[in-house]
Amino acid sequence: MENPQVNEDTKATDIAAFENEEDPDRRHKIWLEKIYQGDQVPQLTVRAVIMGGLLGMLMSISNLYTTLKLGWAFGVALTACVLSYCIWNSIRVLAPKLTPMSILENACMQSTASAAGYSTGSTIGMAFGAYLLITGKHVDAWIVFLWTVATACLGVFIAVPLKRQLINREFLAFPDGIACATTLRSLYSQSKEAVQKAYSLVATMALGALMGFLTKGDFAWQTALKLKIPEMIPFGNIVINGASLAKMPGFGFEPGLLMIGAGMIIGMRVCTSMFLASILLYFVIAPQIVSMHETLSEGTILRWAVWTGTSILVTNGLAAFALQWKTIARALQSASSVKEQTQSTDTIEVPMKWLVIGLIPSSIMMVVLELIAFNISVPLGILSVIMSFILALVACRATGETNITPIGAMGKITQLAYAFLAPTNMTTNLMAASVTANSAVASADLLTDLKSGYLLGANPRKQFWAQFIGVFFGSIAIVPAWFAMVPNKEVLESYNPPSTVMWKAMAEALSVITQGADKLSKVIPPTAQEGILIGAAIGIGLAIADTLAPKSVKKFLPSAMGLGLSWVMPLINSLGFMIGAVLGLIWSKARPQNAEVYLIPVASGAIAGESLMCAIIAIIKAGQAISGGI
Repeated sequence: MENPQVNEDTKATDIAAFENEEDPDRRHKIWLEKIYQGDQVPQLTVRAVIMGGLLGMLMSISNLYTTLKLGWAFGVALTACVLSYCIWNSIRVLAPKLTPMSILENACMQSTASAAGYSTGSTIGMAFGAYLLITGKHVDAWIVFLWTVATACLGVFIAVPLKRQLINREFLAFPDGIACATTLRSLYSQSKEAVQKAYSLVATMALGALMGFLTKGDFAWQTALKLKIPEMIPFGNIVINGASLAKMPGFGFEPGLLMIGAGMIIGMRVCTSMFLASILLYFVIAPQIVSMHETLSEGTILRWAVWTGTSILVTNGLAAFALQWKTIARALQSASSVKEQTQSTDTIEVPMKWLVIGLIPSSIMMVVLELIAFNISVPLGILSVIMSFILALVACRATGETNITPIGAMGKITQLAYAFLAPTNMTTNLMAASVTANSAVASADLLTDLKSGYLLGANPRKQFWAQFIGVFFGSIAIVPAWFAMVPNKEVLESYNPPSTVMWKAMAEALSVITQGADKLSKVIPPTAQEGILIGAAIGIGLAIADTLAPKSVKKFLPSAMGLGLSWVMPLINSLGFMIGAVLGLIWSKARPQNAEVYLIPVASGAIAGESLMCAIIAIIKAGQAISGGI
């Protein structure tokens, strides 16, 4: 007998009544009576957890690569849901006696995959990468593993008291959670459109993997068979003011689907800002700076430009965070106004005592790790945990209201605080920020998954366990992948990792900011200091404009994210993003209904397929280089 599904057991009228009800108490009563079926439908099963864990492990490696290459990590929940549905149905063709995986099993699978693929590696490539760039050496693998587990667990447990307030009572949107729930409902209703959407993702994932192999693969037999596309197609040698643009890093075009897919998802506003600002840097600013400073070569211009780009991103993120004071106030208020569980839900909701049971060992583990690994004092370690709790509250509400988790702002707030608490200590600055940023991501990620489950009638306690288990799956995968993909500082630098470079720049600047102008000039060139001030004005101005401008005007404003990243990453990235955004725009205008259905799955598949293949090839290349040097 096949498993009952939500679409069969829950009438559309009940779903509409539940989602349209404004009174939180009546809405939750409808949920209990009409929507909830976490006790009747299989949910937290071994097959669901294993499927989610394995998919999450792959996606964690994929996201590590995109973080290093693009400075972006992409949500994995929707991709995991589609892949799980396709994979399990394919397995059942070979083994017909297997029952279908229920929709709630897929909801639990989503939680495990999301924790493994997204929550665990948020700051490995950034904080630990910046540490590698600064010191020239890796942190021990066992420390990275325990650090990853501890920060993710902190975030998972911090989310416990927020679910009932932000989801049950306030019914915040958490748009990605809604998207996953809608996708699963469509798939399980056997919608032809939904099934085609699923297989379009799988097809472009395969195509992305092929393109990754053709561009990054470097095997002798591959070259012999001429199955190799140049990683970068350089442009002609253009000289402006004595500066050869061909000597600028990344002055060319990179074949492949990774950046194009990312541009399709990110959209025209960010990508246009990125591309135009990159053109400005390469064709106007860089030649001018090179002509002014004979010691500053074309090849090092991005090291100069990173200060302005970082300034735009940091000041914009902090200003936008401050301008969201209402969101911050609501977040802090929600922490003190969480409603007690009623008797009807005391076996469904995650009990509040789990917060205490989980936070105490996680916090102790975190503080001890900070002391042993980085000599961060116990008081400063405890402060990082306290700040994690406060900033995670804000991050969760921001995600629920806007679908944007302000990970950058979370980390930078901590870095600013520790610049005064532990001046000159870049390690303390970096690693304390890693704690708060990763915890905030894990909290917001769990609530996004719980939103999906709430809409589908899942048992939140079982989803919590699935998320918690996923932390260990992801940590087991991403930590070895990090050391395999980035065996040393030189390999990390070859990625031109934008987010890593920004974390490093922020730590360097804050370590000397209290030591006077002479010391500051040795770290940051005087013209770069001017760029920082200009970047700060741009970042703050855009944050204010973005907050106050009407929607009709806002879409025409430059994107601070695009402007900042364009001066941290090479032009090759900006060009790829722009091509993707233009293709997405043309698709949306020419065939809007078709694009609404297929654009995101196609782009997501391309990103996942190529990044995963490129990560595997990077690991193989690094292994060959190490063995060849022995």
